Order: sequence, then structure tokens, then C-alpha cells
Amino acid sequence: MEIEHRHIEIFRAVMRAASVTGAAQILRTSQPTVSRELARFETLLGFALFERIRGRLQPTPRAHLLYAEVQRAWQGLDAVRATARGLRDFSAGPLALVCVPVFAQTLLPEACRRFHARLPEVGVSITPQESPLLEEWLSAQRFDLGLTEQDTAPPGCTLAPLLVADEVCVLPAGHRLLAKARLTLADFADEPFVSLAPADPYRQQVDALFATAGIARRMIFETQSAASVCGLAGAGLGVGIVNPLSALEHAAAGLAWRPLDVSIPFRVSLARPAFRPGGPHVETFAQALAEAAAALDVRLRAGP
Repeated sequence: MEIEHRHIEIFRAVMRAASVTGAAQILRTSQPTVSRELARFETLLGFALFERIRGRLQPTPRAHLLYAEVQRAWQGLDAVRATARGLRDFSAGPLALVCVPVFAQTLLPEACRRFHARLPEVGVSITPQESPLLEEWLSAQRFDLGLTEQDTAPPGCTLAPLLVADEVCVLPAGHRLLAKARLTLADFADEPFVSLAPADPYRQQVDALFATAGIARRMIFETQSAASVCGLAGAGLGVGIVNPLSALEHAAAGLAWRPLDVSIPFRVSLARPAFRPGGPHVETFAQALAEAAAALDVRLRAGP
């Protein structure tokens, strides 16, 4: 006899209910059936899963380790079921979108507002994710749409530009450099600087520009996200160079920003999986994204 799905199901129910009686209620079966199948499962495994102490089941350390793996498998099964329901009821299911985290905080709220005004009955599921996992998920056709900073399409996808703008400098309120409408690299000489992490591609571009110009900054802090750069700059700990969407978002909280006289392009691109059946609302959301991106572009062109 081999381990069957029923054995796993019974073990999971016993772990959840902490008793054979409770597991029987969960599974809508009899207590003797649960006890019998649990004993068979332990025999197949070759070790005990529970200790019987004063009439109660106590999971062994091995049981806890096995349960963690069972839970991971169950979550995968739940995802399969959800996907199947979504395919069955595709027109009524939520639109699934994956994006770089900064877009979930900046571009997407306005796009969702526009989309909801047109189709208030349709839900939207937003999953923030960093590259390269984001592109892998898009290639696997797991989402209806994706927002990425890349300028090349992931395999199995098409890509269209939504917004192209330049990185900007963020500064605390009252900083002396705010007297200038546009900043040069020389303005950063010996200036306390809040930087992105060394592996970040934008950090690498910025560092290369300053190295070529022979200008040294005082590298005080480094962090993984543009939002964190903005927070540190807003606290008066230095200046930083970040994407313009993060700068606009934090400007509402009093952070100042200025454009640079050098171009460090920042892209927002819309990815569409080529082999995932497009739901009826994908085009409506894509249009809302284009409108939200255009509105942001107008704000950026108007300047701080």
C-alpha cells in the first residue's frame, strides 16, 4: 500500500483540529475511520506522528515538520483551484496584475480609480513583485497584465511603453539647493547623499555618472527602495536621486524635488502575456493605465 491523498487529508485535519473527533467533524466522517487511516499512515511512514498523552494527541517534532510541507502543498492546490475557478468564470473573476512595488504605490491607485469608475463590479488583484521574479511570472502567463521597468519584453509577452521620464533629486524642505530650478552633478560635491543599494541598476548608473565627472559625494546612507531614500531625505539626512513617481508621491508629505541636467531614464512598460486568454476587462484597465500615466507625465513636465 502507498501513501494516498486521503492519508494526507486526514493527517492535516487532525493537526488542525488537535483531535480525532474534531478531524472527523471537519472531514464529515466517523471517528473510527480517522483513527484507522491515521494509524495506516503512520505505518506507511515508519514513524509515529502523535503521542497519546492522557487521551489527547500531541504532535511529534516530525509531525510538525511534515505538516509544514503539507501546508505548502495545500496552498499550491488552492492556487490550482482558484485558477480553475477563474478560468471557468473568467468574465466575472478579478483582473490579475503584477507590478514593481513602486507602481503599486504611485501609478496604480489612479489607474484603479479610473477603472472602477467604469466597471465598479469588477475586482482587481494587485501583486507587487521585484524583478526578475516579476518577469518570470509574466512569462508563465500567471497574470493578465504586468508593469515593469524593463525595456525588453519577457519571453512569451509583448511590451508597450507607458511612461518615460528621468530620475530626479529629492531634498528636504528648506535645503539650499532648492534655490536652483535644475541641479548639476557639481551641485552634489561633498553633499550628504542617500543612495540606493549597490546592486540596484539605477544606483550603478548614478555612480558611473559621478565617477566619470570626478565628483565625490558624502555617501551617508544606502537602502533598498526609493521610498526609503525619500523618507531619509525628508528627515533631513541627505539628498538622493530616485524615480520621479516616488518623488511625486512623497512631495505630498513635504519632500521637495528638482530635475537634473543629466538624463537617467526611468521607464514604465506594460507587459501582456501572449498566451493567456484576455478577459473582457483587460483592455479597459490598459486604457485606464495609459490615462493615469499621461496624467503623471503632465505633472512631471510641469515641474516641482
